[in-house]
Amino acid sequence: MSGIEGMGEAVTGGLVAHAVEPATGEDGHTQETACLNCGAELAGAYCHQCGQKGHVHRTLAAFWHDLIHGVLHFEGKIWRTLPLLAWRPGELTRRYVEGERARFVSPIAIFLFSVFLMFAVFSWLGGPFAMSGEANNGAAADFERERGELEQRIANLERRRREAAARRQPTAAIDAELRQQRQERRLLGTAEAIVLVPSSAPEGSAKTVNLRDAEADTGWPWLDRAVDKAQENPSLLIYKLQNNAYKFSWALIPISVPLVSLLFLHRRRYRAFRTYDHVVFVTYSIAFMSLALIALSLLRLFGIGEVLLGLAMVFVPPVHMYRQLRGAYGLSWYSAVWRTAALIAFASIAAMLFFTLLLALGALG
Repeated sequence: MSGIEGMGEAVTGGLVAHAVEPATGEDGHTQETACLNCGAELAGAYCHQCGQKGHVHRTLAAFWHDLIHGVLHFEGKIWRTLPLLAWRPGELTRRYVEGERARFVSPIAIFLFSVFLMFAVFSWLGGPFAMSGEANNGAAADFERERGELEQRIANLERRRREAAARRQPTAAIDAELRQQRQERRLLGTAEAIVLVPSSAPEGSAKTVNLRDAEADTGWPWLDRAVDKAQENPSLLIYKLQNNAYKFSWALIPISVPLVSLLFLHRRRYRAFRTYDHVVFVTYSIAFMSLALIALSLLRLFGIGEVLLGLAMVFVPPVHMYRQLRGAYGLSWYSAVWRTAALIAFASIAAMLFFTLLLALGALG
């Protein structure tokens, strides 16, 4: 994904989030006596029937204001939501669950926006860690070498076909192999080769993984078929993994909620929490983690060292989980500590399940 495409995804994410978190009506400049949406007579700034504003805009400047407003502002609620999400996430979760909806951006809206923005920033700037120039150059060289070998195979097949046709020999087998090689060339041209290696890694640590050398023997036939298909064209698989990661990021929520529920099964007091509470908890938590990765990626541009960024990635998530658990569920410090440790393990499991989902979608799609 190019930087321009990535920023386009950020705008799309903001608009989707704005659709999930709508305002009652739109800003405007006209004067009306009846609601333009439902026709009810206006008795104030808003329609008492449908909630739309009585004054709607019809200017290009106001349209662009709505665009920026929808992407960045969330009707002012974002500025009340972000501070609580960052430092008092448990209070935010509890207040939203208990019914304070008008003051805060909903979990799904901020989740959509943050995830789209994260992938946009990653495509533009990379992640929190700088990429090794030598590793990237080596990966690019490997990619070009594979492309050159493929072009040579195609040229040899074309030559063999011409010779066979000149001798009036059958060419069906050559044609089939030639179609396969040309298809692989098209897919190779579409796929993007990205190797993520910290610049602090020792020289020569970047390695090229050849999936064609792997043997699929997982015990699950469907997964074996997926791996076999991935072996046929690993470059296409990488491309699909990148493409599917943000499209199916929402799947992290249903994957994570059952794991969070396990934290509260052993005591009757905590079994009173509903699945809805856990959904709000998980969605706000994932949104914060996405925004934190965005912040770390931006900090790298200002010269923050990778050691500090690494420490932040190690310590910030557990601290945030602890504060959210304790505040949202009213836990003691001890209960919050052990549940934080368990939640970190569960988050790793959720990440592995999510990656397995992406692998299956990429290989079988």
